[in-house]
Amino acid sequence: MNSDHSRYTDFLKDRRFIRWQLMPDDNLDAYWRNFRERHPQHDKEIRKAIMYLQREGLNKNRLTNQERTALLENIQKSILEKKKIKQRKLVWYSSVASVAVALVIIGIPLFYPSGHIIAPDKELIVGKLLNNEDIQLITSEKTISFRNDVEVTLDSEGTAEIIQGDNETSKISIARDKLNSLIVPYGKRSILTLCDGSRVWLNSGSILEFPTHFSGNKREIYLRSGEVYVEVIHDTENPFHVQTNNFNVKVHGTKFNISNYSGSPPSVVLVEGSVSLQLSEKEELFLIPNEQAVYSESNLFSKRAVDTEPFISWKDGYCTFDKTPMTDVLQQIGRYYNLSFNFENDVNLQKRTCTGKIYLSENLDNVMTTIALLTSTKYDKQENRIYITN
Repeated sequence: MNSDHSRYTDFLKDRRFIRWQLMPDDNLDAYWRNFRERHPQHDKEIRKAIMYLQREGLNKNRLTNQERTALLENIQKSILEKKKIKQRKLVWYSSVASVAVALVIIGIPLFYPSGHIIAPDKELIVGKLLNNEDIQLITSEKTISFRNDVEVTLDSEGTAEIIQGDNETSKISIARDKLNSLIVPYGKRSILTLCDGSRVWLNSGSILEFPTHFSGNKREIYLRSGEVYVEVIHDTENPFHVQTNNFNVKVHGTKFNISNYSGSPPSVVLVEGSVSLQLSEKEELFLIPNEQAVYSESNLFSKRAVDTEPFISWKDGYCTFDKTPMTDVLQQIGRYYNLSFNFENDVNLQKRTCTGKIYLSENLDNVMTTIALLTSTKYDKQENRIYITN
């Protein structure tokens, strides 16, 4: 590179500089370290170019297809390397700039908030942060509250081991012949391992009732509301059932997802194995892997073939979308982060769709930035409100 670059925009036009910021390696680090030592007069403009990338990203880039592929692989590798002990969360890449770059590289225009947005009257979605509540484990003897997400493991002796988000572990005794409830409010998630070894992931806004010990020849739990992903231990002599308010799911050793949120049609998605759905006085409806059954208000099921990934990815800490309406995206994100969105004035915004992955970072700003990028919108967060504009 010529040493006569005098403005930060000159560096932003240099492919080697861009690659150094997006895909740093030992050779690039050495090159630019040497360059800055030989040309200290350019240091101010270099820092300005770096800050510009972090703040604004790139609307256009000069990377080759090979470089783009390498960048995406590096970002994905970084995310996987930073996976937490708890499988439910993937930490977002180390900086907002990196988040932006990952989306810019695949050809999505970049918008980023600066200052406060003055929103048009008819192109505005307003989100409000709600108060987080505690997770509650309710037994016949006591109610225990948890501020952070928990993992509860039951054993055959009636003992529950509880691991909280900070890896603090405790044990409690629970009556064997009583039903218990695990209440997971919006903005939280939890995992429950039943006494037979079957595992249940509870999404935000879920209420599950379950016994400490299964008796008789039937294993049964009750999803009162919300969403669960279940991996059932196979036992032909003791079938597994999940009861909802509308139907019964009979399980034959399998992996499946049930969504039962108020305001959305209940549904079952089968990943592996076999399940049958039973309505009162109607024939059983059997699902095969990669099928979804949706329950309608007319007391009927409709089946269709689906890619299961978008329906179950939430348990691993991210949401997958494919041309999903923006209102549906915000509804899912709102459930996870305990947000309430007002769609009354989204005349044009409701036409926007979202394709890509949104990692459920602990930092809401990272998530909202990603949504803005994927939908070509802008957002502004002011105290406990979020404003999304065209």
